[in-house]
Amino acid sequence: MAGQPHPVSAGPIVQLPTAFGDFVAQAWTDLATGAEHLAVSSPMQPVDGMAPLVRLHSECLTGDVFGSYRCDCGEQLAYALEMINEFGGTLLYLRGQEGRGIGLANKMKAYALQEAGFDTVEANEQLGLPVDARCYKAAAQILADMGLHEIRLLSNNPDKQDRLAQAGVTVVEMVPTEVPSREQNIRYLQTKKDRMDHRLVLDVEPAPAGFDHDQD
Repeated sequence: MAGQPHPVSAGPIVQLPTAFGDFVAQAWTDLATGAEHLAVSSPMQPVDGMAPLVRLHSECLTGDVFGSYRCDCGEQLAYALEMINEFGGTLLYLRGQEGRGIGLANKMKAYALQEAGFDTVEANEQLGLPVDARCYKAAAQILADMGLHEIRLLSNNPDKQDRLAQAGVTVVEMVPTEVPSREQNIRYLQTKKDRMDHRLVLDVEPAPAGFDHDQD
């Protein structure tokens, strides 16, 4: 780890059978903020001796729990768990990062502004909030404490790679997690690609069924 270790505390490792496969889970507490995070890992070693797949998944209540079509978060979560179940690795579910770190209530305010015509970046700016307020210091320390110093990062967001590198975790490969777009989230995804440098293709017809959201 680069610099002073970030204070985190680990709980016991337990079995977590899910619809995506059988995992082991371990809760981690960020002792600086009190936030509780969850590491969900495949019990098998990564295939072919490759660096393990790791997904840093920011909490998204609307997408992860309610299956909101305004974002691609729930679908990215499912895709990452499927990949980790098949190839090995860890998903670190980061709580307290709703709406790229602005919180649930502010995310709803940003939604209202998006419905008035602003994109996901402009909505945060209108509220006087950061475009991305997330911090990955605890995540990087958790990965280090788990022995995950070199990883293959499941993400479309190069900022995560940069911030992990600053915290001492080497990303040897970015593994895309792009899922099919929808009518309700295509503008949001286009904004992430154009204004936040996310590695998205968006060259296919959106899945049937517009709004914006914010995450990854």
